Amino acid sequence: METKDEQSRSARKRRAILEAATQAFMAKGYAGTSMDDIAKLAAVSKQTVYKHCADKEKLFAEIVLATTDRIDGLADLVADLPADADTLEENLTVLARQFLTALTQPHVLQLRRLVIANADAFPELGQAWYEQGFERGMATLAETFQRLADHGVLRIDDALLAANHFAGLLLWIPVNRAMFTGRPQHTDAELDRCATAGAHAFLTVYGVPPADDL
Repeated sequence: METKDEQSRSARKRRAILEAATQAFMAKGYAGTSMDDIAKLAAVSKQTVYKHCADKEKLFAEIVLATTDRIDGLADLVADLPADADTLEENLTVLARQFLTALTQPHVLQLRRLVIANADAFPELGQAWYEQGFERGMATLAETFQRLADHGVLRIDDALLAANHFAGLLLWIPVNRAMFTGRPQHTDAELDRCATAGAHAFLTVYGVPPADDL
């Protein structure tokens, strides 16, 4: 049985391997990364890498799927959105900016590109990442929009479709630009503009008009 010190050393080595593998995959892609590369970056032997991870494919899958945990942070932001008609556009704009900040981080965009690049080779992994990440995020947003509709501050027939419309209004420009050019090129001012315009456009379709307009 391992002692506590041995368990601690083993855990540190595993973290180092995962961090090194993430760095290598992001920089070189899946095909361009070897277990030797990962061992060198982690400052461990290749045998140690194999002790912790059976093969490169399993290591890649573990790294990719671990990132879906970040959706939980976004879910907390969405769940706290107040059902207040007077401040709805302001609150949605703040939420939109938080979404954009989280989803346009360079490492997030790099991972997205990496998953897309390997979707044909690992379709099950791509499907799992999509379901546990993007789809789960949209489902949480849909629940919040349905709650707002139940409180009479939104007009929604299909909450999941509305959630996808909201995300699309925000992410279409900055994410597509990053996917095609290879690096994010947005400024804070551009993200502010996307958030403000996206929230306003969303409410133009899904918002409840003032009583005087009815």
